[in-house]
Amino acid sequence: MADNFRPMVASIIPVLNEADSISDCLTSLCNQSYPAKLHQIHIFDGGSTDDTWKLAEDFIKTKSNSYPEIFLHHNPGKYVAEARNLSLEVVPKTVEYFLEIIGHCLVSRDHIDSLVKTMGQLQQSTNNNVGALGVSVVSKGGNLALVESWIEAGMLSPLVRGNGQFAVFSGVEETNVPAFCLHYRKALTDVGGWDTRFITSQDSDISMRMKKHGYQLFRTGSVKVKMAKRSTLTSWSKMGFRYGFWRTKLMKRHPERASIREFLPWFGVVLTLLLLFSANKYWWLPPCLYLAVISLEGIRSAIVTRKISSIVGVPLVIICLHTSFSIGLLYGLFGKTRSFNERELNKSNLN
Repeated sequence: MADNFRPMVASIIPVLNEADSISDCLTSLCNQSYPAKLHQIHIFDGGSTDDTWKLAEDFIKTKSNSYPEIFLHHNPGKYVAEARNLSLEVVPKTVEYFLEIIGHCLVSRDHIDSLVKTMGQLQQSTNNNVGALGVSVVSKGGNLALVESWIEAGMLSPLVRGNGQFAVFSGVEETNVPAFCLHYRKALTDVGGWDTRFITSQDSDISMRMKKHGYQLFRTGSVKVKMAKRSTLTSWSKMGFRYGFWRTKLMKRHPERASIREFLPWFGVVLTLLLLFSANKYWWLPPCLYLAVISLEGIRSAIVTRKISSIVGVPLVIICLHTSFSIGLLYGLFGKTRSFNERELNKSNLN
């Protein structure tokens, strides 16, 4: 049965100011080996102030007849959760699976084919109990600017990546946090769609609610999404703060998502202050050990990437993320929910 599994799939793309990347993203989605008649593309624009809407319109007007149908929608709610909920309303009921995509990513030609094949096998073995199948997220590749190359190298470090969106894994495995999922539409509707109170971490929230509803979640390391990340230390730090802030909001709703490793920087700060104020002569040891560890990570990264600048750059990336994420975690305890999104003004409202 899995060999005959060929459901209708809709690629859902929330966008905001994606003029630099939307055309390439659409091209990669249109050039799929999966039959075009079984694939639709729905773009939800959250009020772009650049040429995103025009570029998408032009792409639709000039697209090849061999491409899937493409639909362009306004997203009055602006953010990702609102766009994905809107997709549940406007995408035809004949579409059984929704593919989670963003405007600054690229996929390979067999992306949908591979996901559908794996999903069919999983659904057959679980009696249609799989809510989502995620993929591996990798660098966009190509010519990277200096700081961007540090960030990409830093993402490969165990001191930066966790077990979530940027996890390194292989094979097919069950998970709590699949990324860029092929979602089973019935699972989405069963849990009531996305919670629009989450401007970030909305996908983690819906995944946890699917798990509580009894659905299983998987990810496959053989299917990859190439995603553009940050290109400056300022935007990288702002991203870290936002992720930390919304992680606290997520943990308050789903305590099981808490991870001790995310609080380690605060433990180090508290330990250092306790030693300092107790006049312990070894108060300097925790920060020195931390600097030694990240320095070794910079050297390791320089060897792996063959970029000498990583010796300095990767430790800077790690420090910026640990500091901003930790401050965001703390502020999430009492701060009001707002976007804190550094990409709204230029690149995107996503990730």
